[in-house]
Amino acid sequence: MKIVVLDGYCKNPGDIDWGPLTDLCETVIYDRTAPEQLNQRIQGFDIVVSNKVPITAADMDANKQMKCICIPATGTDHIDCAAAAERGITVCNAPEYGAYSVAQHVFAMLLEITNRVSLHDASVHAGDWCACPDFCYWKAPLHELAGKTMSIFGGGCKGDNIAAIAKALGMEVLVADIGEEDTGNPSVDPMTAMRRADVIVLNCELTKDTQGMICARTIAEMKQGVILINVSRGALIEDEDLVAALKNKKISFAALDAVTREPMRPDDILLTTPNCIINPHIAGCTVECRQKLMDIMVENIRAYLNGAPQNVISFHTPI
Repeated sequence: MKIVVLDGYCKNPGDIDWGPLTDLCETVIYDRTAPEQLNQRIQGFDIVVSNKVPITAADMDANKQMKCICIPATGTDHIDCAAAAERGITVCNAPEYGAYSVAQHVFAMLLEITNRVSLHDASVHAGDWCACPDFCYWKAPLHELAGKTMSIFGGGCKGDNIAAIAKALGMEVLVADIGEEDTGNPSVDPMTAMRRADVIVLNCELTKDTQGMICARTIAEMKQGVILINVSRGALIEDEDLVAALKNKKISFAALDAVTREPMRPDDILLTTPNCIINPHIAGCTVECRQKLMDIMVENIRAYLNGAPQNVISFHTPI
């Protein structure tokens, strides 16, 4: 068996040991793979590791030796899993590896919005406090989260952890019923979750049902001044509708850890939109989280090689 890693850099730029993976069998690791390089690089490899490089039915047909696709992430939307199943190719992912880190990032962004820490740090360093006649001042209103309602779209361990932190801060928590694992918190239909929320957190999978779920129609049902946080996939949001809502202040702030096209294009309309915090898809990129991901990936491949695949999206037992 031979393994090829197509895009290893984002999850391991060199601060985590590849040894446990390379010890399994012959392994080739690429930092990045461009679309035009894909078919040549997967030739002759049984196990293909792809974090975000799309693999289509045509790519699978171009490499008849491919037996397993291992995704070092939770999301599977870049892989044609149905085509893999039809061709007897096992696809496995790393569920919930970022449960703590993603929840932490949700509140890093939310507290930046409510407490404006970086704004006031910049003000102090600019000399504003030294010149202030009062012992304190604020450049923008600060807001307490206690008593506010957070609606979470997406369950599982990440949803559980987000909910636990929200409740510790005195928030009411609602979970939108979109067919995912229950968090044990009050579950309501998606539109009720939209209408009641002071803060909306998108933590759900990208599917045909959730794509474009934040759009002009649903935004119209939200409270005035709602905060929107996305730690899932950019395509959950219709960008032009979000921009309009931020400009007219229907949505007071958006904090996005994912956008529709990654990396962003220089002409992306979100880059020049007011009150829009954008991070480069890093909610699951703490050192601890990436080490956990490496461990899961290695165990997924080891389990496949031993004939007992785990964390399977589509299934084929190795011969």
